[in-house]
Amino acid sequence: MGVCCPILRPWDRTRDSYLDNIPCLSDPVRRSSLFMKLGLVALHLVFIGFLFVCDGEFIEKTKRDPWYMASYLLLFSVTLLQYFVTSGSSPGYVIDAMREVCGTDAIYRNTPTTSIQQHGSRKNGSFVINVEGESASSGGGRRTPSSSWGKLVLDLYPPGTSLRNLTCGYCHVEQPPRAKHCHDCDRCVLQFDHHCVWLGTCVGQKNHCKFWWYICEESALCIWTLIMYIDYLTNVAKPWWKNAITILLLVVLVISMIFVLLLLLFHSYLILTNQSTYELVRRKRIPYMRNIPERVHPFSRGIKRNLHNVCCGNHTLDSLPTAFELEDRARPYTCLDMLKCRCC
Repeated sequence: MGVCCPILRPWDRTRDSYLDNIPCLSDPVRRSSLFMKLGLVALHLVFIGFLFVCDGEFIEKTKRDPWYMASYLLLFSVTLLQYFVTSGSSPGYVIDAMREVCGTDAIYRNTPTTSIQQHGSRKNGSFVINVEGESASSGGGRRTPSSSWGKLVLDLYPPGTSLRNLTCGYCHVEQPPRAKHCHDCDRCVLQFDHHCVWLGTCVGQKNHCKFWWYICEESALCIWTLIMYIDYLTNVAKPWWKNAITILLLVVLVISMIFVLLLLLFHSYLILTNQSTYELVRRKRIPYMRNIPERVHPFSRGIKRNLHNVCCGNHTLDSLPTAFELEDRARPYTCLDMLKCRCC
């Protein structure tokens, strides 16, 4: 603000000094996250509050069938509870996994980093994965890891990978496959999916299941609320201003419902195939996935195993598949494969 508006107005200085004294509002990122959460809660309350205030028949129906409104309020409360549980959950940070493996506090290393370059190609119908480490002039080679975490990460990559190439330039910790540094959280996240501005946190390995349940409950709540609004709109004649407000809220509700339903279907597909949004969108920019065919899901272990890992909290680190595994997953499906449920 000092660049765009060098002279702050008195109320701006008073507002900033007031917010800086509140721990949860002193950080601009946490402040915007809190405002997003409050806005989302207020939006839910507006939709349900409008029916209570303006629809007399809705109140009468609630008195006649208390179970109907009780069920709706239960879904409403569970959805908001799931929202706060998901927003407060950890996506699975690399530094936390490092502490668990090492058994002591993680030590940040200030080592120079270089980018990892991995290429996949086909030779004679088979996949070949090559990982280029450091050049000979820089003293390259497979550096011996000095910690148990470094050894674990190095074992997840093909032989010949340099540990220095796997070190994050921001956190200075070794990144396993599928991990990525989030610039909003300023941490490396295991199996990074995306940073959700509405939740104020990342979606990663440890909270992807919670996020899926949240958008599932949100979808059910949107559909139920849409039915109530349509029922209210088709009732007896009402003043024009009530109809105008109802139509406006109905348009917002339909747009929100379509978005949430598409998001639910998209993340269901990601879970069934063991993918992440980042891997799907930035596939060509991720070194170890750059030349893998798009129809091949390198980390998928079958639908049942993928669901078990996400729903039952089996948070294991994925290793890069071998050339033989990639070749097997790229093999076209046959009738026998369908009978044997190869996809499962």
